[in-house]
Amino acid sequence: MWRTEPVKTTRTKKVPRNHVLAEATDKHPAQVQVFTEDIVVGYWTKTAFSGALPARRVNELLTRVQKLQEAVKYAREEANATTTEDVQVGDRLFAYLFA
Repeated sequence: MWRTEPVKTTRTKKVPRNHVLAEATDKHPAQVQVFTEDIVVGYWTKTAFSGALPARRVNELLTRVQKLQEAVKYAREEANATTTEDVQVGDRLFAYLFA
């Protein structure tokens, strides 16, 4: 298992704030602009893990699988070329049961 170096990060929260552009008078209301401000809420440390195998090990495993596939194909070809007797096991089994 592989692990990265810990990275410290922060969590922020957006909080709306008001900025007064012009004060209110007896004839006009106040002009206010709303903006958001990022406030730090918390800190944490992040560490990433990976179960990936190194490329060399993956290549070794792939080579083994390919050899196994070739051996199975060869064995299957040999088995298909071999002649066998036609044995009917079911007949003997049912003869025993129903006798």
